[in-house]
Amino acid sequence: MNHIHSIKQSDDDQSFWGEVIHSYTRTQAIEDGVLIDVSKTAKEAGFKWPTTITHAAWQDCVAWTDADNAKQTFQDQTGRLWDVLWMAITTIRKATQSGQVLHYEIDRVPRDGKSFRAEQRQLKLVCGPGDQGEPVITIMLPDEG
Repeated sequence: MNHIHSIKQSDDDQSFWGEVIHSYTRTQAIEDGVLIDVSKTAKEAGFKWPTTITHAAWQDCVAWTDADNAKQTFQDQTGRLWDVLWMAITTIRKATQSGQVLHYEIDRVPRDGKSFRAEQRQLKLVCGPGDQGEPVITIMLPDEG
């Protein structure tokens, strides 16, 4: 994962911006369900850093129920998550430039109650600092973050 680098806030930020009034941590976002921790599966796919996916990206690209199987085609969340993560790690490995953001595409069956064929969906992978400044990965829809 040498193609993605983390950014740390400068110590001068507080003197420039003033005292922080409120902050919303990554840990709080996971507890609230805004972010879904997929680190265990991500590690199996080759990720070295803690990895989350936004709720919106989860709903669009991973979520799948028995009701969806009855209306559409048979799939499962584990396989759909694996596709999201595998394409992300493949994109990281193929990256030729360093950066904090990578865009990539997956093929997934839309969860719309009628589709049977996969369609392309763009996702965005962002490397940034975690609650303690450590490198973390967040996968999201292109218009998020």
